[in-house]
Amino acid sequence: MPILNVSTYRFVQLDELAALRDRLFDAAQARGLKGTVLLAEEGINLFLAGPPDALDAWLDALREDARFAGLEAKRSFSETQPFKRLKVKVKREIIRMDMPAVRPAASRAPAVEAATLARWIAQGHDDAGRPLLMLDTRNGFEVDAGAFDDALDWRLQKFSDFPAALAAQRERLAGHTVVSYCTGGIRCEKAALVMQAMGLEHSYQLEGGILKYFEETAGAAPGWRGRCFVFDERVALDTALTA
Repeated sequence: MPILNVSTYRFVQLDELAALRDRLFDAAQARGLKGTVLLAEEGINLFLAGPPDALDAWLDALREDARFAGLEAKRSFSETQPFKRLKVKVKREIIRMDMPAVRPAASRAPAVEAATLARWIAQGHDDAGRPLLMLDTRNGFEVDAGAFDDALDWRLQKFSDFPAALAAQRERLAGHTVVSYCTGGIRCEKAALVMQAMGLEHSYQLEGGILKYFEETAGAAPGWRGRCFVFDERVALDTALTA
């Protein structure tokens, strides 16, 4: 039986994190799942893998909590289990930026869907005629595996480097429609909020990140070159979401 791999996140205010951690860990362990679940007051971020029926059952149980109702997950399959163990951790942030004023659970920056982005890439500009810039918010080694053509790459060593890099490069982005992107959407969602705060009004996040772009464009992935780095034993996925 193939292994189902899912990734998803949600920025939502959480409390009683220790109890939530224990509940999610026990339910995942009982179903033989492996991977990582991160919890913080700002939300949840997870990468899990296991038998499809077991993982779907765990997700269904998670969605029974009103804070996670309707939570969508990006899905792919592998021949073997890509994680060695199960970890459920409580963190200060589910994706570290070190900017407490950025609160994605309170407000969300505009997002662009895959089909719209594919059209903009083909045009070279958005629907209002503004030139398009793709902004990679991932670490440099991830970009080396694959990226959008001509995307800005600031050789980030960690995501918390992004705000300073943006401040230094802000004038470079002015006058463009800027679409920030990352693997699954969580980094570019925070990044887009910072861009908005710095006055870059025509800035967006790619809805669902690279993996959703691959899925929504049926693997055609216009404008993409190479593979998408993932943080598990598969290492990188092609546009068909296979290793």
